[in-house]
This record gives sequence, structure tokens and C-alpha cells, in this order.
Amino acid sequence: MPSPDTAVRRTDYTPPAYLIDTVDLAFDLDPGNTTVTNRMRVRRNPQAAGAALLLHGQELELLGIEIDGAPCHDHRLTPDGLLIEHPPQDFELRLVTRCHPQENTSLMGLYVSNGNFFTQCEAEGFRKITYFLDRPDVMATYTVTLRADRQRYPILLANGNLAEQGELPDGRHYAVWHDPFKKPSYLFAVVAGQLVCREERIRIGSGEEKLLQVWVEPRDLPKTAHAMASLIHAIRWDEQRFGLALDLERFMIVAVSDFNMGAMENKGLNVFNTKYVLADAQTATDVDYGNIEAVVGHEYFHNWTGNRVTCRDWFQLSLKEGLTVFRDQEFSADMMGTESGRAVKRIEDVRVLRQAQFPEDAGPMAHPVRPDSYVEINNFYTVTVYEKGAEVVRMYQTLLGRDGFRRGMDLYFARHDGQAVTCDDFRQAMADANGRDLTQFSRWYSQAGTPRVKVTGHHDAAARTYTLTLRQECPKVGVEMLPGTPDKLPFHIPFAVGLLDTSGHDLPLRLQGDDGAAATTLVLDFTEAEQRFTFVDIDEPPLPSLLRNFSAPVIVEHEYTVDELAFLMAHDSDPFNRWEAGQRLATRQLLAHVEAIRRGELPSVDTFVIDAFRQVLRDDTLDPAYRELALTLPGESYLGEQMDEIDPAAIHAARQYMRQRLATALHTEWLAAYHNHQTPGDYRPDAASAGQRGLKNLALSYLSELNDTHVTQTAQVQYEHANNMTDRLAALNALVNGGQSAQEAASAALAEFYSRFEQEPLAIDKWFALQAMQRATGAQRVIDTIRTLLQHPAFTLKNPNRARALIFSFCAGNPAQFHAADGSGYAFWADQVLALDALNPQVAARLARVLDRWRKYTPALRGAMLDALNRVAAHQGLSKDVREIVDKAIG
Repeated sequence: MPSPDTAVRRTDYTPPAYLIDTVDLAFDLDPGNTTVTNRMRVRRNPQAAGAALLLHGQELELLGIEIDGAPCHDHRLTPDGLLIEHPPQDFELRLVTRCHPQENTSLMGLYVSNGNFFTQCEAEGFRKITYFLDRPDVMATYTVTLRADRQRYPILLANGNLAEQGELPDGRHYAVWHDPFKKPSYLFAVVAGQLVCREERIRIGSGEEKLLQVWVEPRDLPKTAHAMASLIHAIRWDEQRFGLALDLERFMIVAVSDFNMGAMENKGLNVFNTKYVLADAQTATDVDYGNIEAVVGHEYFHNWTGNRVTCRDWFQLSLKEGLTVFRDQEFSADMMGTESGRAVKRIEDVRVLRQAQFPEDAGPMAHPVRPDSYVEINNFYTVTVYEKGAEVVRMYQTLLGRDGFRRGMDLYFARHDGQAVTCDDFRQAMADANGRDLTQFSRWYSQAGTPRVKVTGHHDAAARTYTLTLRQECPKVGVEMLPGTPDKLPFHIPFAVGLLDTSGHDLPLRLQGDDGAAATTLVLDFTEAEQRFTFVDIDEPPLPSLLRNFSAPVIVEHEYTVDELAFLMAHDSDPFNRWEAGQRLATRQLLAHVEAIRRGELPSVDTFVIDAFRQVLRDDTLDPAYRELALTLPGESYLGEQMDEIDPAAIHAARQYMRQRLATALHTEWLAAYHNHQTPGDYRPDAASAGQRGLKNLALSYLSELNDTHVTQTAQVQYEHANNMTDRLAALNALVNGGQSAQEAASAALAEFYSRFEQEPLAIDKWFALQAMQRATGAQRVIDTIRTLLQHPAFTLKNPNRARALIFSFCAGNPAQFHAADGSGYAFWADQVLALDALNPQVAARLARVLDRWRKYTPALRGAMLDALNRVAAHQGLSKDVREIVDKAIG
């Protein structure tokens, strides 16, 4: 475990000893040596103690320091930065520093990508640009002057509004930008280089005109239309839904191919990974189009939830991220245009939560939505902070209603605009705006782990009542396993339920003692360790529909029979629970197959599963997108989490066996679905067309299990004639995973794909990822293909997208091959973690997380996994980022 001395603790928070009111930065941009002149107005914080001023700094050369115009000698450099021993109460501090952007492979601070300058400052990158109080509760107004060679860097961008620009001697030019809104340093941004933009002018509700720009490298300009449309939709939606308007004269998005994250919400100048900006029919899939809309919305929504109101400290990260993920989920759901579309979006979001966050909640890196400590803050940009944090925000809306949630948001902004605040401040605004006591609800922020809710029901025919008994428990996880940690207290869980009669209709629900109007779905305030809820006027034993719309991030335990699950799958009016019933049915069958395979027995698929799939496949009243989700089997990683010991090989064999049986038994239905859901004409990325393609390509995926030459020919024809990347990539996937009969066609298609898209980096990322996640064919191991691809001229570890496409896809997305019995996958993982750590510790730490659940695997695998972890841990010079992960994993 990391040393307690290295950890930063939430309870140790103290206000900054000094505040910075204004920052005037001047950059003389040069890729080898950039000089930054920083003039700040600094004053002692009347709310804090301490006489010395420590300014954070990393990898900087200090060229000069002055206080109120005179050289300062009362300072020294420390491992953490620049210490000024006895500064005045109120003064101007001038610092001149030099940094080296071209050498900055960490992609934090100021760096160079493809000859252009970019910055990434969240969480602690600004300290690589200049010495500063690099913490989110120090907010200042910024004026930035950029100077550079005009020919090499014709575009000079920074936060806020353009105040001035002009020419300088020797072929140089300058631009001055001023941001009128106070912001913390993590929201600072600079971009300079050979860029062009798509721009639009719109009027917001007040009548003001706003300039919108999407900046990219010249060859990518045609791929920016969807990002611009998404931005306009987000601006309109936020003003309509929450009354939040764009507050600057302009709003800019800039795309860069070298980026550690998806995007960054710098005030008025969002910097994006190209993956979440660039799209056209030939290079982007339906999923890409949806992700672009969501991420553009997410970063724009941060303008208020994160920028105008920001975090007091990094422990409050979910204050902005969880809230903004919830907002982008609601935005994307509304953009779907139908109730069925909203249901599809909800299911997709919950799948991410269950597949990624629930395992994190049970592993060594488990932490509350508001963590209590960290060694490296970059390691806490997690699915717990983001996705579980979004579920916590959603629970406010479930408890308070949509109007009540809006009242809480309005009060939150009225109280805290321009401030750095806490999760408790947000909760208090919600409580005060609605007259509710939400004290117990705060446990969602302070207690880690996924609560389990056991549900039993009892019908009393004489009293005409039905009683649900709910019991909640949440086991200790992560550091809570240490001796002396107190037991957890009950959560406040909004538990939405419905009751179905024997015809499948919703019963009107009213709780005993409640004189209000009956409803078909009730949200129960579940606040005790065990609680009973009695419904009146229930004449016959009902079938409960539990946790409708996934109203809380919990695991529900209820002993449904197979017949009951099939009934819910056919009749439940709640579309999420209808999908959930099918997933439970499939999971139960698959886990039985896993146990049979582990015993050396031949599994068999029960007819009720095939019949249930057939019914959904034939049900044309259901949207194609919904049917695609309902007919997709639970993933291998999710199935592993349902087992006491994960056996990746047996899970893979069981899932493949079931896919093959479904392919064979429903061959006619799959063919009909494939032919009936074609999308002729020009490509359209709208939800309805994407749903048609999704179901069609799922059918092709199932048919490819048959090792049939006719299916191979169908996939070849689709590949050759596809007018969009969604269909082309689906056909290529069917060929690559189509068995021996498709191997020759697969090799030819892979070669053609690379030749066609060699100059399209995002398409080539897909090419690498598809091969990394393929199933093994014959004697060819996927690990051997991966090692060959590492030597491919298009592969580089320095680009995070490319590393994620090949290495992460194999290690995290191909469990059967990665967890090979010979340990080759683990040796490969260790090699790549160490190689990445030398270049980019933040990306390396993400890869390191792949083995943090090693204790849950079979004994045969655990030893090799631990050996790989120990090998990484023993490496000299390991970054703090990776050290925290592997030490916590090893324990």
C-alpha cells in the first residue's frame, strides 16, 4: 500500500494562505524553449494562516523574480515549487520561466502535437507552465498575450474574448485574450498553430449574438459539421432546460490528436481529442456520432457546472463531473427524440456503470464518490466519480421530481456563482430549495461500495395487501477492509417499484396510510437497514417490477423464477426492467453453462431462452435499437463479476456456445432481421437509422458464428458496398471473427481497410482495436498478432489513442485471450505499463488498473498476475501515478 505520508487527505484541507486576483501572462512560443512572463496581483488571505508563499512548479527554469518591480532575493526552490519566505501583504509578483514543450510527452502543461501548441492543465498541469497556486480554490481573472512566428503559428488562441492582435518585428505576431470570469488555473488554455475553423453565429434567448468556432487541422475541416451541430444543440438545450446561457462573446472547440482524455472544458476554449470532434460517414460509426454529441454537450455544460461554480478541492471532483455527466446523459436522451430512445440511452448508461463501476466499487481502488484521500489525483478521474456520481445526481431528481431538481439547481447557482464549493453545498441547495432533509443522503458521497438490496414479497389475500420487505447492506471494500473501520450506515435509496397483475398490466399503487392518488410506479424512500412497504387494494398476488428505470446504483437480489423473468420480459411497462429481465434470464443460463464447462460437461441452451429471444427478435412493435440491446448477451467481464472466482476461458466458451446455439436456432429470424433493416440511400446518423443498422449488424454478428460460406459472402458484399463506417466495420468484424471459412476473406479485407484509411488516424485506431479484440482462430494466438502490430509503422506508444486502440483493447477488451493460462498476457501488460510510464504516467496508470482485481480470478491465474504486478512494483523510478495503483492492488 502507498505510504500514509504520501497521501493527501480531505480532512486536512486548509484555505490557501494567499489569493491571486489577477494574472497577466505573456508567452513567447517556441517548441524547444518557451518563455512565460507571469505578472500576478497577490494578497494574503484573511481567512487563512501562514506567512510563507509556496507556488507549485514542475519542470521549469526560473529566469527572474520581482516583487513590486524590485528583484526578490527572499526565495528558494523546493521539490514542490518556489517558496517565498516573507512576502508583503499585498503585492505584484513578476516571474519569468522557461519550459520545453517539444520534450513534454506527458501531455500535461504546455506541449507540442504535430507542430502545434496545446495545453492540458486539469488537474495539476498549470504548474508545468509557470509557478502558481495551482489549486482549484484560487480563482483569478486572466489576461494572456501570445507571441509567435506568424508563418508557423498563424492562429493564437486563449480563454475568453479576443482583446487585441497585431504584427511584431521579425515575422512575428501577437494576440491578447481576456477572460472576464474568475477561474482556477486548471481551466487555463492556450492553443497556437496551423489551424482552420468552421464557424457559426447564433442568437441566444437574450438576443445577443455569439460566435461559435471549431478549430482543426486544415485537412479535417470537412469532418466538423456534426460537432458544430452538437454544440448548437447543447447551447439551446441548456438554456431551455436549465436557463443557463452562453456567457462569453465566443465559444471555441479545438481538436488535437495527442490528448490523454476525451476533452477538457477550459473556459470558452475547449480542447478535444480528435476522436470526439471529427466525423463523416466514411470514417465515423454511429457510436462515434453519438459520443461526439455527448462529449461536446458535456464540455459545454461544464461552462456552468464546473467553471462558473467550481470545486473547492479535488476531493469534490464529482461536484462538477458527476453533475455534468448527468446533464450530458439527459441531453443525449432528449436528443433521441422518443421515449423508447430515452430508454435505450438509460440502458446504455447503466451497462457502463455495471461493467466498469461496480467492479471498481468492489476492488482495491474502491473509493467514495467524494474520496477521502489520494496519492495522485489523476488516478481519481474514475467511473466512480463520473458515472456513479451521475447516478447520485439522478437520485436527487428521482426524489425531488424534475421541477424540484430545477429549483435546486437555480438556488445552487444563485448562492455559489463565481465560487469554489463542495458536494455538501450542492446537496444543501437541493434540500433548501425543496424543504427536504437530505442529511442521510450525504452517505452516498462518503461511503464506498455498491449497496445490495434483498427483496421479498408477501400477499395477504384477506387484507388485500401486498408487502415488500427491503433489506440493504454494503460490504466493506478497499481501505475499509483495514481493522478498526466502522460498519456502514444505511443509505437513502429511492427505490422505484411497480406491480403487475396476471395479465401483465400495471396495478394502481397506494401505500398503506397514504391518501394520495394511486400511481403505477412509486418511488419508495428506503432509508433503514430493513423496511417494509405495504400496498393496499391488491386482490391477487402480483409480480413486482423492482428498481424501475434503475432508480439507484444498487444490486437487487430477488428470487425470480424463470417463468417470472420471461413474463417481465414480455409485459413490463418499464422498458429498462423489461430489458433487465432478459439480461437476468441470459445471465442465469450463461453462468450455468460456465459451471458445466468447468465440470467438463457439455452445456445445453434451454428452450425458454431461445423462445424469449425469438419473441423479441420478431416483435416489430419494439424499436430496432431497443431490440439490439435486448438481444445482446451480457459481456464476459460482467459475467465474471457475477462469479466468486472468474474463469475467463470458461466464460468465453459458455458465451460463444450460447451465441452459436442462438445463431443456429434463430437462423431464419436473424436472416429476416438482416434483410429487413437495411438503410438504403445516403448515410444518416439519426437515432432511427442508427437503430436499424444496429439490429442488422447484430444479426450479421450472430450469423457469423455459423462458419458458413454464405454468411462470409454476405459480409464481403456488405464490406465492399458499404457507404458508411458503421456497416463497413461491422462487416469486417464478422469476417475477422467468422471462423475458418472467413479467414482468407478477413485477411484481404483487413489489408484493404488499411490501404483505404491509411491517412485517417481515427479509422486506423479502429483497425488496431478490432484485431486486438478478435477471437483466436486455430493455432494463431491473438497475443502474437498484438506483438506483430506493435512493430507496425503506424503504431506509436506516444499517441494515447493509438496505445488505447491496440494495448488497452487487448488487455481490457479481450479477457479470454489476455488471461491466457501461460501468463503471456500478463507479461505483455507489464512490458507495456513500464514502457508507457516512461512516456506518459497518466496513460500508464490507466493500463495498470487492468490487474487490480487479480484476487478474484482462479488460483491458476492469480499467481501469474501477482508476479506481473510485483515486477512493475519493483521497477526503479516508477511514477507516482502507477505506484499508487500497483501498490494498492498488491496490498
